[in-house]
Amino acid sequence: MKKEYVKPIVLLGFCWVFFCASAQLGSSKITFNREGKFKIVQFTDIHWKPGVKESEEALVCMNNVLDVEKPDFVFFTGDLVTGSPAREGLDIIFRPVLSRNIPFAVTLGNHDDEQDMTRQEIYEYMKTFPGNLTGTIDGLSGVTNFTIPVYQSDGEKIASILYGLDTNLDTLFLDQVVWFTQQSKKYTELNKGNLIPSLAFFHIPLPEFKEAIQDVNSRFYGIRKEKECCLNVNAGLFSAFLERGDIMAAFVGHDHLNDYVVCWKGIMLCYGRVTGSRKTSHYNLPDGSNGARVIELTEGERSFESWIRLRTGEKIKPFKFPFDFIDK
Repeated sequence: MKKEYVKPIVLLGFCWVFFCASAQLGSSKITFNREGKFKIVQFTDIHWKPGVKESEEALVCMNNVLDVEKPDFVFFTGDLVTGSPAREGLDIIFRPVLSRNIPFAVTLGNHDDEQDMTRQEIYEYMKTFPGNLTGTIDGLSGVTNFTIPVYQSDGEKIASILYGLDTNLDTLFLDQVVWFTQQSKKYTELNKGNLIPSLAFFHIPLPEFKEAIQDVNSRFYGIRKEKECCLNVNAGLFSAFLERGDIMAAFVGHDHLNDYVVCWKGIMLCYGRVTGSRKTSHYNLPDGSNGARVIELTEGERSFESWIRLRTGEKIKPFKFPFDFIDK
């Protein structure tokens, strides 16, 4: 790890942190639908390159997936645009959600600020798009750190929390772990001491992805065609997940040839499906199609269903958590 990326821990007060996280969303409120469901599509590793014709394959993929799934929310987990001018690429890749008025959020990847825009500039530009609920916390390592509460279908009470975390170049820092813990405690206090079922989204997998897949007793489902390229340092985020008990699953991208899920100590560790084209994202999956991961929550339950929707329209690798990962 390069020393210039190391930052000291930032101690954040409970009230100040919660105020900032809530203020990011303004008056925006997202809810479960009338059937008590909330569907999320995860797009990851789009790797859009302006002027490269093959990038269009990612756009086709996103449009096809959204047409079939009709989600309530879209989460982009990094490596959006990997060519200049970045602004042109950003304008294009958000068209599928903007044209359908779907609310969305973004956690940046390690390649996003390698073009002609800094992470902060990308964040500021993305915030001009309607429906974008991406947030930031001043003074915290990284840019795209935020929480998004999902309310019950009647809009009265928070039923689930979506966490976005910035894994920066290759490191998630201790102050971000402290921030997560404080947010989790605050939401639990607001819910009269009851944990709120939550999901976490970020770009680079935690070291525990590698630990889990190497455990012969772990339950693994999906494609693993490359070794896990995890964060350089273990800052303890997974341990914080375990300690707090509200996170059901973490969703990442980064490793283009993996789309597997693995249950590790009661938490699902999940790769998305690469959304970019073969040429720009350098993948060669056995079934030959890019796609997206889909996650569907049920109001009032600590559970979810997930599957992969391919660009071709095919639905593959469905599972239910925790039911498919319990000893029977």
